[in-house]
Amino acid sequence: MEFRNETRVTQFTLKGLFSNPDLQITFFVLFLVMYLITIAGNLLIVVTIYVDSQLHTPMYFFLCNLSILDVGVPTVVVPKFLANFVSQSKTISFSECIAQVFFYHFFEGAECLLLVLMAYDRYVAICNPLRYNIIMNRRACLLLVLFTWVGGLMHGFGQSFPATQLPFCGPNEINHFFCDARPLTALACSSTFINEITDVINSGILSLGSFMVLSISYAYIISTVLKIRSAEGRQKAFSTCASHLLVVTLLFGPLVFIYMRPPVQFAADKLVSSFYTVVTPWLNPFIYTLRNEKVKKSMKKLGGRKVSFLNLQGN
Repeated sequence: MEFRNETRVTQFTLKGLFSNPDLQITFFVLFLVMYLITIAGNLLIVVTIYVDSQLHTPMYFFLCNLSILDVGVPTVVVPKFLANFVSQSKTISFSECIAQVFFYHFFEGAECLLLVLMAYDRYVAICNPLRYNIIMNRRACLLLVLFTWVGGLMHGFGQSFPATQLPFCGPNEINHFFCDARPLTALACSSTFINEITDVINSGILSLGSFMVLSISYAYIISTVLKIRSAEGRQKAFSTCASHLLVVTLLFGPLVFIYMRPPVQFAADKLVSSFYTVVTPWLNPFIYTLRNEKVKKSMKKLGGRKVSFLNLQGN
């Protein structure tokens, strides 16, 4: 133990997403632009929902929380990732690495649970519309959202804390573009069997449990919608779920590929990881605004208010 303490790794080197130096500038600009659009788009949704009282309903309250989480996930990963594009060392300290593992899984875990909650909201709205306001009352919505954040907190702690108990004696190069539990655990200089089992159980319960609830919710939703006699009614019901289903597919598809399997690394892992850490949060504002007339109208009103305010300031 004394030898391990003396040789304990205090910082790691992130290998990055691409090894070709000719592509560094191109991808730096690409990911920077995507990150800025992600932050601006999601914050615009949050402000729009906050300002417009017509959007103060459970569905938009959940969407507001989703946008906050879609700011959190890439903010944990992308700034350091971009810094490494222009840095020669590409290092990250042990404490920063553990913090990145914790906050990434905190936000991602909370987002998975929130998407399940949004599916339940659609289930109640479509399958039990007469009791919707009673079931999804203000207090229930606040408690349910609190549950998703607490669940994310527990998931983040469950992924990061076991890594702090491992000895790291070298090598210190993480084969990833950010610190995640699995590539970090692979560098430990002792048995990681318990950590691997814990990781599979932790991620498995979250992913599989979320997937099962989502599947059950949408099975009931589809069954109810198909019973609607009018084509217009069916189309309206399906349209309220289409955006959510697309977001669920974009997020859970890559997550299942990465985390619902034994801890073996594949060449495609880093590219798939970039999808749910960068691409999905970037797409979500477009998915929810382009398909949602209420949000688009509220954004236009918000833009009109800003123009009026600027004109008054000018006068």
